[in-house]
Amino acid sequence: MTTPDRPNQHKDLAGSEAAPARIAPTPGPIAVEPMQTDLFVDAVREAGGEVAPLGPETRGLVWLSEKRADELAEVLREFPAIEWVQLPWAGVDGFANLFAQLDHENAPVFTSAKGSYAEPVAEHALTLALALARELPRKSREAVWQKERTGLSLYGNHIVIIGAGGITTEFIRLVRPFRPTITVVRRQAGEVDGADRTLTSEKLHEALPTADIVIIAAAATAETRHIIGRKEIEALPGHAIIVNIARGSLLDADAALDALRDGTLWGIGLDVTDPEPLPADHPLWNEPNCVITSHSADTPLMTKHLLAERIRRNVTAFLAGDKLVGVVDTRNGY
Repeated sequence: MTTPDRPNQHKDLAGSEAAPARIAPTPGPIAVEPMQTDLFVDAVREAGGEVAPLGPETRGLVWLSEKRADELAEVLREFPAIEWVQLPWAGVDGFANLFAQLDHENAPVFTSAKGSYAEPVAEHALTLALALARELPRKSREAVWQKERTGLSLYGNHIVIIGAGGITTEFIRLVRPFRPTITVVRRQAGEVDGADRTLTSEKLHEALPTADIVIIAAAATAETRHIIGRKEIEALPGHAIIVNIARGSLLDADAALDALRDGTLWGIGLDVTDPEPLPADHPLWNEPNCVITSHSADTPLMTKHLLAERIRRNVTAFLAGDKLVGVVDTRNGY
């Protein structure tokens, strides 16, 4: 089956707002590493950048691997004149060890793709919520005519969203026709457009007893590990649905599995798991009210064009001395 390649299907949203960097990086040659792909090399050049091999004059670096953090650290040690690094994914937890070693006052400015993949990921979160509410996983697995007409509607639900980035902003826009009440839980105080209420993380439990749906969309850090754990799941009503489209570490999957089995949780939708990939013999695969989509909320076909656009935007800003998009807080890891 051929999948259509539609370069303009999604927009690189400003859900990750343009932010002032700690320093204004010095414009100069940009390297594309540790591999070169025509789409991304062309994106640098289309924005007016000079693509050149790593060397003493390199000022910018587009890093296209989400896994080779040790190699990136070595590159930065060898070429200390690099002042700006563009990372490929919205999540930057794969670079946590690198960030921990930085002299933050003198380190390069890092930008990620946060906010860029918001449209497809928010779409996927809504897909999982609807599928679970209408019991599509269980009913399709049973493959028999159901004796009772059961299921839930999303209309008028209380939706709790953990995280306040671009995915949350886009999800709020998508779900608005269902007339929900929306509570956003975030690390720092501050309002979120479209949310009825915003709470800081330490007040998460205030929202859970009336939550119909919980969407996990926060960054993976040491502080957010198991932010939805056994106590949080026990605080939810029995008809609640949990959807995780962030990172597997944010949800205690064992606790969620127990709640599914004892009937105190309606369903869970997982695009991400811990560990990832999830072993073939993991019991979650066999739970009728669980759907697992193997980290496909944003496919390579979708993300490559969005990353190319993010690169173009940031190269333009880099050369002009303007605000970069998706600046990473290397101290806090997102």
